[in-house]
Amino acid sequence: MSDETLSQDVLARDDGFHPIDHDAPIVLAPDTDPATLPDRMHHPLIAIDFPAFSDGRGFTLARRLRELGYKGTLRASGRLIADQYAMARRVGFDEVQVAADIAARQPQDQWLARADWKAWDHRENLAG
Repeated sequence: MSDETLSQDVLARDDGFHPIDHDAPIVLAPDTDPATLPDRMHHPLIAIDFPAFSDGRGFTLARRLRELGYKGTLRASGRLIADQYAMARRVGFDEVQVAADIAARQPQDQWLARADWKAWDHRENLAG
């Protein structure tokens, strides 16, 4: 994806930036009651909003959806930054919708640098 397309939001995946080809039919707020998650399992794509990069409640929602057996696509949307990509993937997100202004400041190579999220295991590193 070329830099001229960064005037719009993009999707970050393990292989780089992609255009957004369809919107999520449901977007969960970070304060969504986890007890309501089983009622949303039928959607093929669920987005979870991150109104600020410092608001990590969406990570918990994603992990809970996966624990409940959600098999569809999980999209983080909002204000996540490249440094959070690996964490997003580890908790169950398939992709991150990157705001255009963030993508302009943190180009694709910064997101790709975190695409090795499977290779890093903090438990193994602590065990020495």
